[in-house]
Amino acid sequence: MSDIRVLLVDDQDLFREGVRVIIDAQEGMGVVGTAGDGVEAVRLVDELAPDVVLMDIRMPEMDGVEATRQLLAPDRVARRAATGAAPVRVIVLTTFNLDDRAATAIRHGASGFLLKDTTPLQLRDAIRTVHAGNAVLAPDDLTALMAGSFVAPTPTPTAYLELTDKEREVFAAVARGLSNIEIGALVFASESTVKTHVGAILRKLTLRDRVQIVVYAHEHGLVSS
Repeated sequence: MSDIRVLLVDDQDLFREGVRVIIDAQEGMGVVGTAGDGVEAVRLVDELAPDVVLMDIRMPEMDGVEATRQLLAPDRVARRAATGAAPVRVIVLTTFNLDDRAATAIRHGASGFLLKDTTPLQLRDAIRTVHAGNAVLAPDDLTALMAGSFVAPTPTPTAYLELTDKEREVFAAVARGLSNIEIGALVFASESTVKTHVGAILRKLTLRDRVQIVVYAHEHGLVSS
């Protein structure tokens, strides 16, 4: 398998170089470029085509939230897909755990966030996880993050109303941060059946992963207690 191409974005030179050394020492991945602000990050993503972007939140010129929004905007994603290129994944780097800016970046499509004091092994595993198309933030952690970052809910989309009763039940459980095993016990279904329902929900709502289900639920006022 080819190496995972990583773009590292942070305004602190020492931090960038330290993380670069860590990533380059891991098997199957390497840093293809670095940027000190969001403007440079957006340019380098187009130029270098990384697989994963490690994106600092707080930077001059353009912060990580706006850079993430631009990189994962639907039109840019569609253009990248049209060329046959793999989707770029963004992991937000932050100093604070329940960070409102991290929550906003996740709403824009980031695949999760890591604290800057994460261990080298956690960083390695997060990059591999996101490259495989999964999220690096557990849904229950994201539920707490979204709950602490209030956004007025928007009207319920037609696509949600077209889910089956069982799919809505599974949707609500995912939004609460339950695992597939926990959901199976709740809805009296096997884990494989739950996975099938989750896959159908993602497809019907055109969402990428379970993290986006949690975000979707909060944005549309569909979170049950």
